[in-house]
Amino acid sequence: MSDAYDFSERIGRVEPSATLAISNLAAEKEAEGADIVDLSVGEPDFDTPANVVEAGKDALDAGHTGYTSSNGIPQLKEAIAAKLRDDGLDADADEVIVTPGGKQALYETFQTLIDDGDEVVLLDPAWVSYEAMAKLAGADLSRVDLAPHGFQLEPALDALAETVSDDTKLLVVNSPSNPTGAVFSETALEGVRDLAVEHDIAVISDEIYEQITYDAEHVSLASLDGMADRTITINGFSKAYSMTGWRLGYLHATDEFVGQAGKLHSHSVSCAVNFVQRAGVEALENTDESVTEMRDAFRDRRDLLVDLFDEHGVDVDVGDGAFYMMIPVDEDDQAWCEAAIEEASVACVPGSAFNAPGHARISYAASEGRLREAVDRLVSNDLL
Repeated sequence: MSDAYDFSERIGRVEPSATLAISNLAAEKEAEGADIVDLSVGEPDFDTPANVVEAGKDALDAGHTGYTSSNGIPQLKEAIAAKLRDDGLDADADEVIVTPGGKQALYETFQTLIDDGDEVVLLDPAWVSYEAMAKLAGADLSRVDLAPHGFQLEPALDALAETVSDDTKLLVVNSPSNPTGAVFSETALEGVRDLAVEHDIAVISDEIYEQITYDAEHVSLASLDGMADRTITINGFSKAYSMTGWRLGYLHATDEFVGQAGKLHSHSVSCAVNFVQRAGVEALENTDESVTEMRDAFRDRRDLLVDLFDEHGVDVDVGDGAFYMMIPVDEDDQAWCEAAIEEASVACVPGSAFNAPGHARISYAASEGRLREAVDRLVSNDLL
């Protein structure tokens, strides 16, 4: 075998996605004929709304298949800015970059802000890609553990205050949270604001699940006094509109930030897909009923799982958003998840992937029947 490839030190900083590794294992077993209840993937099990699909088809028929302006078509940027204004932000279309997926918006943000040795603070449990993107940018990571506080930020504000300092370059906030489903209170976000202003910290506010909330109100961090000029708001279409494969996201920040991040955007992905952007306009403007229907279904599934776990003596911290739940498992959560898929044919993600050992993340983006089946299998195999 050739040794021609001398891989970069940068790529050696990161591991493959644990979520996708479990999902790939589940797919392999399904290909072998196994009936896997896959609760590992963060993907709604609903079709993209029909009107959005039709808008994409119409855009293709109209010949919208070429490049667009790098930061996005004007119609979509205007629609995004209007949505953000509804969320309380003072947003203008020129402050938006449309990206091929929310991950690209996050990647561009880390690369635009972080130099080698800069401190990035994560709130654990944290989505696995935050760590990977921070490491790719050369960051030094500091972490605040929310697990002892029911995965909520408000009771952990003292711990956050002890962690951040004038040396902190960036703080990442994700509400509603992947992997916990926690929705951070306005009081918690005001605490973030106070610390960010005191120490002059930039903040990523990842709000990709903001339309999937149940018994708590989502607050957009950049809407708080003092945060407009230091917040990069990340959002997208994958979750609320069940458009994961369409790959459409965006970021909103100051003109200055957009000018710098736009350079990376133009030299890497050029632009988001033309006809997909036009479908995105339809999603923002005409899908309220579809979003409500999906959100109500997720709420019912969450409540079902809470009841099922309670029946078997499993105490879970109940989140008010997204479609995830962290369940307590054995200390070796990796071994537990491997046993779950090998013995019970149920796919979950080890909590250690999110820096939350002793837990497993389950996604309830599955039918109520499959959720019942998953719990029954785990119980019958003495895994709960």
